[in-house]
Amino acid sequence: IGQCSFPEHTTDESYIVWVDNNVLDLGLFESNRANEMRRFVSLSRSGSALAGETFDAIIVGGGHNGLVAASYLQQSGFRTLVLERRPVIGGAAVTEEIIPGFKFSRASYLLSLLRPQIYSDLRLKEHGLKIHVRDPNSYTPIDPQYLSSPAKSLLIGRDRVNTTASIAQFSRRDAEQFFKYEKWLENQVSALEHLFDSQPIEMCKLNPLKVSLRRFREGVGSLSDIAKCVWSLGSDLPEFYELFTGSVAKILDQWFESEPLKATLATDGVIGLAGSPYHIGTSYVLLHHVIGETEGIRGAWGYVEGGMGRLSEILAAVAEERGATIVRDCPVKHILADESGAFGVETEESGHQIYSKTVVSNATPHVTFRHLLSSSNVLTEAFQRKVKAIDYSSRTCKINVALKSLPNFAADPNSAAHPNRPMPHHQSTIHLNSETMQNIHQAFVDSENGYPSRRPMIEMVIPSSLDKTIAPGNCHVALLFTQYVPYLINGGPWTEEDKKDYASVVFDSVEQYCPGFRQSIVGYDLLTPRDLERTFGLTGGNIFHGAITLDQLYATRPVVGYADYRTPVRGLYMCGSGAHPGGGVSGAPGRNCAAAVINDCTR
Repeated sequence: IGQCSFPEHTTDESYIVWVDNNVLDLGLFESNRANEMRRFVSLSRSGSALAGETFDAIIVGGGHNGLVAASYLQQSGFRTLVLERRPVIGGAAVTEEIIPGFKFSRASYLLSLLRPQIYSDLRLKEHGLKIHVRDPNSYTPIDPQYLSSPAKSLLIGRDRVNTTASIAQFSRRDAEQFFKYEKWLENQVSALEHLFDSQPIEMCKLNPLKVSLRRFREGVGSLSDIAKCVWSLGSDLPEFYELFTGSVAKILDQWFESEPLKATLATDGVIGLAGSPYHIGTSYVLLHHVIGETEGIRGAWGYVEGGMGRLSEILAAVAEERGATIVRDCPVKHILADESGAFGVETEESGHQIYSKTVVSNATPHVTFRHLLSSSNVLTEAFQRKVKAIDYSSRTCKINVALKSLPNFAADPNSAAHPNRPMPHHQSTIHLNSETMQNIHQAFVDSENGYPSRRPMIEMVIPSSLDKTIAPGNCHVALLFTQYVPYLINGGPWTEEDKKDYASVVFDSVEQYCPGFRQSIVGYDLLTPRDLERTFGLTGGNIFHGAITLDQLYATRPVVGYADYRTPVRGLYMCGSGAHPGGGVSGAPGRNCAAAVINDCTR
C-alpha cells in the first residue's frame, strides 16, 4: 500500500489507511500474532506450561486494573497469575506502532485519574514513569461559519491572567465567573473522593445478624465514607445533588453565557457517552473527568512519555518484580466454576486448565458472565437478566493519525520562523466542531438516526508536542476521539467504504480549522465501536466497560447487590472498569477489588 510496508507487529484486525500522493487507500490487515509476540514480548512461560498448576489468584485480563490488582495481591502473599488475551499488555492502555516510526496510544490517550495511592504504593515514578503535564489544557478554535464572533479561539489553562483574557473575548461576566466555577467544582470533587476509593455500600452488610463480623465492618466502613462525603459538603449538598443528577447543559447555563466556553466544558460531560449535553446525568460524567490530578495538580491531565502503554509496562514490571506471573497472548475460554465456587480457568487455544483459589476478572461484566461463565450453569436467571440489562451503548470512534508536519491552525498560525515548533495550544485538548452546545447536540441527533454525525464532535490531541519519543524527526502523532457514530450503520456492520467515508468527514472538519492537515497525513488507524469491542474487549465499544449513567453507578455497578467487587460465584471477583467507580485509567477498581479479595482470604 503506497511506498511503505506495514510493520510486523500491527495488531488484531484494524482498518489502516496509508496515504501516498494524497490518495486514501483502505485495507483490512490481519495481523500475524507470532510476529507481534516477537516484537512486543519475551515470554518465559506459556499458558500450556502452566497447565495443572495452582495459584492463589488468577486475573483474567492484563489491562491496567488487572495489573494494579496483581501487584497488591502478590504483595499480600497471593501467588498471582495474569492472563492477557493479546500479545501486548495493558488492555486499552497500550502503545502500538501501527505506522512505522509512529507510536500511537491506540485507545486511552491521557492520564489524570490514576489514584495517588497507586503512584506511591507501587512506586511508579521510581520505576520510570514520566508524565508531561499540559498547560494550557483546552483550545477551541472558532469557525465563523458556525459562530459569529470577533474572537478566533478560546484557550484555557492554569494561568489566570491569560485564561481570563481569553474568556473575556466572548464574555466579561464569564471571565469573572470561571475561576469561581473551578473552585466550586473542586469542592464537589473533594467530597466525591471519599466514595471513589472505597467499596460501595451494600445494605445487607448492615445487618449483623445475617453477615459475618468482617462483612459488617465493611458495611459500616462504607456507611462512614458516605457520611464523610455528606459532612464535607455541608450546605453545598443540594448543589451536589443537582450536579450529580442534572444535565451538563443545565449546570453550565447557570454559570455562563458564552457558547464557546459552555460547549468546551460540556465535552467532558459527554465524552464516551451515547448522549447529548442536554441529557440527564451528563453533569456526573463531567464530575468523573475532573476528579483526577497529575503531578499534584488538581484536574490536570498529562501525556505518559512513550504513550499509555508505557504506564502498563511499568505496572506489569512492578507486579513481576513482586513475584506475579504474567502471560501474554493467552486468551481465556472459560472460568471454571461449580456450585462450590470458581476454581480456575481454561485457556482458549490449548484447552489447558489452570487452577486457583480465586479468580479475578478484568473483563467487562458482559464478557465475564455471559461468555466466560456461559457453560458453568452457576448463575441464576434473575442475575443473568440484570447483567443482560447493562447499557454498553457507545458512539465513539478513535482515529490515530501519523503526520509529517505540525498542524497549523488558521486561528493561531504556527511561527513563520519556526513552523515545526509546537505552540502552547498544540499541547492541549483541541475541541473542533464545538462552537456551541447545539453543535454537539446535533452531532448526537445524527447518530440517533443510524448514521455517523455529519459534523462530528472532535477532541484532538497532539502528544508529540511534548513527548518527542513517539514520532520521528519533525513528524507528529495526532489522536482524534470523535463522536458520534453508531455501532451499526443503518442496522448493518461498518464496511470498508463506510470507514473511509467517515474518516473523510472527520479530516474535512479538521481541514476547516487546520489548512494542510490532509496533505500532512502519512497514515491512520480507525477504530469504530465494533473495532474497539473486537480489539480491546470493550463490549459495545463502550470505553467505560458500561455507561457511567446514574443507574449504573456506585451501589448499582455492575448490578444491584454485587457492587462490592464480589459476584454470586464464590471466589470470583470483578476488578475492571465495569465495577465501581467506573471507567478511565484510575486503577481504583483494581485496587479496591484486591482489598476485597485480601479481606476475604486473609484470616
